[in-house]
Amino acid sequence: MKKYNLELMVGLFLIAGVLCLGYLSIKLGKMEVFGAKGYEVYAIFSNSGGLKTGSSIVIAGVEVGRVKGIVLEDYQARVALTLSRDVKIQEDAIASIKTKGLVGEKYLEITPGGSEKIIPPGGKIRETLPPVDIEELISRLLFEKI
Repeated sequence: MKKYNLELMVGLFLIAGVLCLGYLSIKLGKMEVFGAKGYEVYAIFSNSGGLKTGSSIVIAGVEVGRVKGIVLEDYQARVALTLSRDVKIQEDAIASIKTKGLVGEKYLEITPGGSEKIIPPGGKIRETLPPVDIEELISRLLFEKI
C-alpha cells in the first residue's frame, strides 16, 4: 500500500510539473490560448518591413496590444491589430512601424490623434507610415551625393 501511495504522489507531482511548464511556455511566448481580451482593428502598410505576428503595439511607450496577423491584400500589407478594451484609438491616429534599438525587433507605434471620433472594433487606421529602410539610407549615403 505504501508503494502505491508513493507512485501516486510521484505521478501527481509529474503532472503538476508538466502543467506548470506548459503555462510558462504560453506566457513567455506571449501567446493567447482562449482568445485575446480586446478588440481588433486593422491598418494597411505599403511595406510591413519585418513586422511579425505577435509584435508589440505601443502608445506612448506603453504596450497596449499585439499584432494578430499580416496578410497581402492588393499588393499591400494588411496588418490586423488586437488592442486592449480600455484603449480607444482616434480616427486620425497614425500607425508607424519602429525598431527597438539599431537592429532590434520591430514593433508598431500608434500616435494618438486629436479627433473626437473613435475607431470602432473592426475599423481601419487610415494614416500609416512604413518603416525606415536602413539599407536604403546607407546605400544613398555611400553611392549618391546627398
